[in-house]
Amino acid sequence: MLALTIISFMFCFVPSYQQFPRLCATREALRRKECCPSWEGDGSPCGAISGRGFCQDVEVPDQPDGPQYPFSGLDDREKWPLVFYNRTCQCAGNFMGFSCADCKFGYFGVNCNDRRESLRRNIFHLSRAERIRLMSYLNLAKQTISRDYVVATGTYQEMENGSNPMFADVSLYDVFVWMHYYVSRNALLGGPGNVWTNVDFAHWAPAFLPWHRLYLLHWEHEIRKLTGDMDFTIPYWDWRDAQACDVCTDELMGDRSSQDPSLLSPGSVFSSWKVLCSQAQDYNDRGVLCDAVEEGPLRRNPGNHNRNLVERLPTSADVEFTLSLTNYDTGAMDRGANMSFRNTLEGFGDPQTGLGNSARMGMHAALHVFMNGSMSSVQGSANDPIFLLHHAFVDSIYEQWLRRHEPSPSQYPESDAPIGHNSEYHMVPFLPLYRNREFFISSKDLGYEYTYLLNASQRLAESMRPYLEELQDVWPWLLLAGLCGGIVALTIAAAILTAKRQYGGLHMSKWKNAFYLPERQPLILSSDTEETNHPNYQTTT
Repeated sequence: MLALTIISFMFCFVPSYQQFPRLCATREALRRKECCPSWEGDGSPCGAISGRGFCQDVEVPDQPDGPQYPFSGLDDREKWPLVFYNRTCQCAGNFMGFSCADCKFGYFGVNCNDRRESLRRNIFHLSRAERIRLMSYLNLAKQTISRDYVVATGTYQEMENGSNPMFADVSLYDVFVWMHYYVSRNALLGGPGNVWTNVDFAHWAPAFLPWHRLYLLHWEHEIRKLTGDMDFTIPYWDWRDAQACDVCTDELMGDRSSQDPSLLSPGSVFSSWKVLCSQAQDYNDRGVLCDAVEEGPLRRNPGNHNRNLVERLPTSADVEFTLSLTNYDTGAMDRGANMSFRNTLEGFGDPQTGLGNSARMGMHAALHVFMNGSMSSVQGSANDPIFLLHHAFVDSIYEQWLRRHEPSPSQYPESDAPIGHNSEYHMVPFLPLYRNREFFISSKDLGYEYTYLLNASQRLAESMRPYLEELQDVWPWLLLAGLCGGIVALTIAAAILTAKRQYGGLHMSKWKNAFYLPERQPLILSSDTEETNHPNYQTTT
């Protein structure tokens, strides 16, 4: 706890990589519509002097959208990020970031030339030390204000076209909560209650999987920068065939409270967490954006959900059927898409028939409904840290599909997808900018792998790793015990030799009598005698 307190003090402000860069949230930058901060290494915008990147005009494709959103010029997210900025840093080579200060995913080193593959592990296969680190890192991110980013609390129109910036400071963790809210919020058409609900720039359409892949990569990247632990990866929860919330324990993501089953146990670090951007209906009624203030405790009541929506958690058979679908997306590429891998994995296609607009939700969506709390609201779901474990496993299924079917880039739609989902569109609300198609590629090309997708020999070695790490932690104590045992043995031997010298003149019978102890009966317990003080062995993992 002391170490965590010290770390929290040292990192009271840390960088993050999602919108809006603090340096670009000023009146001057907004009026100029330019987000090209200087790189600290050479003091030039985007590190241009060092060749890391350049400040360039944003290119937004003219690709026709689907009919789901019949408006134009009303929502700040349309043709992202042109409402706010029309010039941003375009990074070169392996550089990345809003000022080109960082390395692309999978690359490390001062010049971003070191290639390395990270490994995402099953949360139940983490060592005890790794589990403790995970909980500490999550809580540290929740308590640490983002140094480099702020979040928007008003529309560009409410900001008077940049003359009156409306932004708020939030924690590093809550930057990601806000991002998920902002990308999935309803479109504000002007005035209380005047919203368009059939719009989402990261769900219900082709970009669902690429967007969340990028989201997790950035989250992982942030934790590494916050903690200095470059080996950190997000673990996954393999929920296939689960009968309950296996990760809902105080050692992991928090048990339920005995006083209120919709709250978390006081024994969990997450019981003190407060949520934000979780009241979608209230924002709609008032016609406003989330103001990024705390809105109450994190809630979760797994299993006590609407059974008409979700009958059970997904099974191995559901996953296998989903993986068998050969088309990434089909038809209108929305919730009604039939025989669509994306739509079935997202949960709106039936995982037994593949038909869209399923009356019951499956796969990804089933987990959100099952959690019956903060996770069950699309806009507020990222408040619950289980969101990360869940989406890491969803991403692994996406990865399996990519490897099994090896789709050509053309399988990702260039046009006619719902707004924001065509291949060349920039993902909302990321700054730096990324296009949807850039994450329709294997995780190995992005520098990470999943343990259960390793080959047999690699999986065997990986399965032994937690035990070897535990042994590594205790071997000094074993060595100390061995040394102490050796010292005791030497002491006893010395005592015996001393006694032999002292009684050297005695006959053997007298030598034995010198150490005689009366025999106690019985030496063996009778069948009706029980030992009541034996230790109760139980696992601590």
